[in-house]
Amino acid sequence: MATCEVCGNSYGMTFEVHAQGAVHVFDCFSCAIHRMAPICEHCRVQIIGQGVEADGHWYCGAHCARAEGKVGIVDRV
Repeated sequence: MATCEVCGNSYGMTFEVHAQGAVHVFDCFSCAIHRMAPICEHCRVQIIGQGVEADGHWYCGAHCARAEGKVGIVDRV
């Protein structure tokens, strides 16, 4: 059994996420989101969906990116 790196639960069905050369172990998607999801630099929400990256900064959507002065960013519909 492996141990979740967020909650410390030892669980027989943990899973690994391989990202940027590191391996992370979680027991549920909630813990994976808590640890891995980027934070919007405007409203501070965890970005669960695709989000918007502009000039190396992450935002939950075009509205927050524009609020931080990024131009030319639109949400896709």
